[in-house]
Amino acid sequence: MNIWFSHQSAAFSLALRRLLVAPVNTLLSLLAMGIALALPAGGQMLFANAQQLANRSAPAARISLYLAVDADRKAATDLESKFKNNPAIKSWQFMAREETLARMKKSEGLGDVIDALPKNPFPDAYTLVPRDEGPDATEKLAAELRKLPKVDHVQLDSAWVRRLDALLRLGRTSLLLLATLLGVGLIAITFNTIRLQVLTQRAEIEVSRLLGATDAFIRRPFYWFGALQGLGGGLVAWCIVRLATLGLAGPIGELGQLYSLGFTLEPLSAVGSGVLLLAAVGLGWAGAALSLRQYLKDI
Repeated sequence: MNIWFSHQSAAFSLALRRLLVAPVNTLLSLLAMGIALALPAGGQMLFANAQQLANRSAPAARISLYLAVDADRKAATDLESKFKNNPAIKSWQFMAREETLARMKKSEGLGDVIDALPKNPFPDAYTLVPRDEGPDATEKLAAELRKLPKVDHVQLDSAWVRRLDALLRLGRTSLLLLATLLGVGLIAITFNTIRLQVLTQRAEIEVSRLLGATDAFIRRPFYWFGALQGLGGGLVAWCIVRLATLGLAGPIGELGQLYSLGFTLEPLSAVGSGVLLLAAVGLGWAGAALSLRQYLKDI
């Protein structure tokens, strides 16, 4: 174990020296990688904030259930017992036909018309809040409610739910596509950098092999070089996203106050930051591995 740590430490030190020996080239590479990583990372941060804003500002899903006009109050009571036993229903509110009649009588121009009717034309009704507000779940619940006895009509306004769900899925897909394309670009940057390193140190590699160095010993510093370069690019990307968040927080906060949303831009989360750095290191290592597989075998 001590030998393994010793080998890794030596390879790490050598890779770090190779990075520092050409600071300008290293800085330009890190900036290119940082910008490539900052775009999907910043997109994820903005998407998470947009999703949070949409969930807060969008109206809650509601299902309106109307009983038959001839249904008595016992039918409404029986329905409430079924609501209690249905885990898909979060809460409900009962609207008696008498309350609806009194409210409609207060409407201008309807009082005399309603008084002329022989009986109350309005049914008892319920407004239900589903536990899962997704479009598929709410439609499934509405279909179940339509089968209940004495239920005349179930109204579900799910158009806005479907629009919101479609927009969020489009955002996720676009973000994934952007991250994939820029990830491939980052691998290409590391691939080319390692290729130049291998060609520059060709003579040193040949001498090492003559002295009995194994392929693992020769490859190890290059793997560390790619991983360190990826980590540096990830840190640059994190700084870019952080600075962008600080710059946008003020204007977005003022806009939220104008629309009474009480919304503040949240920075990249700790989990998101960790994923960003791990992805950067992994992509740097992958680029080094592909480059070594392509060019080191020819030496």
